[in-house]
Amino acid sequence: MTNVLYIGNNLRTAQTNISAIAVLGPLLEAEGYTVHYASSQPNKLLRLLDMLCSVCYFAKRTDVVLIDTYSTSNFYYALLVSQLCRLLGLAYIPILHGGELLTRLAGSPKLSALLFKYAYRLVSPSKFLQVAFNRTRFAPVVYIPNSLSIGYYPYQKKQYESIRLLWVRSFSSIYNPQLAIRVLKRLQDAGYDCELCMVGPDSGDGSFQATQQLAEDMAVSVRFPGKLPKADWLALAADYNVFINTTRFDNMPVSVIEAMALGLPIVSTDVGGLPYLINHGETGLLVPPNDAVAFENAIVQLVSDREATHTMTKRARDMVEEFDWTVVKGKWFEVLDM
Repeated sequence: MTNVLYIGNNLRTAQTNISAIAVLGPLLEAEGYTVHYASSQPNKLLRLLDMLCSVCYFAKRTDVVLIDTYSTSNFYYALLVSQLCRLLGLAYIPILHGGELLTRLAGSPKLSALLFKYAYRLVSPSKFLQVAFNRTRFAPVVYIPNSLSIGYYPYQKKQYESIRLLWVRSFSSIYNPQLAIRVLKRLQDAGYDCELCMVGPDSGDGSFQATQQLAEDMAVSVRFPGKLPKADWLALAADYNVFINTTRFDNMPVSVIEAMALGLPIVSTDVGGLPYLINHGETGLLVPPNDAVAFENAIVQLVSDREATHTMTKRARDMVEEFDWTVVKGKWFEVLDM
């Protein structure tokens, strides 16, 4: 079996949701791979140093280096790690995350080429980024979706006597949480019995406080349980019947995939990789970004035509069953068994 060094933000704090490295790494270990990790250091500089030192330390015991790659500061971590891998003759595979990676490509073409051109492979969890990167002259792109263990996600046929909205994300401006408050207000003003629960950590950019303040200003009651362990939010989801995703940019959000697995109908902004995940009218509804009226209309459509909604959620469940680890792991085997 292949020896893997997995580079990513392996943080477990109150301000972060569980990361890709914390999900994929243990799954690979369970299949017999030897996996080492970097880094769990909360300080950014120490995290970078730990990543670079780990590459050097494990170089002779590593067959391939996986690098979680995002568009913001993590891009530079990935860039520096990749160049060290080149220097040491290590094969590396960037895993493409984040809907704004294309902005990074356009804004930093030379640095992007250094990172992506010399990779052994590129892995994309979304068809959106696979299509975009396949237009470049970089390394070949392999589509491997974010995986889940489908047995942990019981499908539930929802009832719609009232509207119970669920939002699951970190409170960050990129995910536009305040839009959820405006949607709730519109539905209540229209006379619908409607409630909202917003699950997720405070990212620290002020969005959590601004969302709470907007709820107070609009005189709507919103449940804010904070960051929850996976099992807890999956159990909580049984009490809700519409999942809303208000993001401004996105790639392949795991929370949306999980909601589809649970039988929650999805209303999401039509941005980034979401149209590649959600087939509008077939497996969910897509609306323009930052449009409370469009969200309201889509939610009303779901609760008004219940048979169509049940058919939609069943199609969505059937689709995400293809993301089960028993299906996805074969694609990782093909990439890693070099």
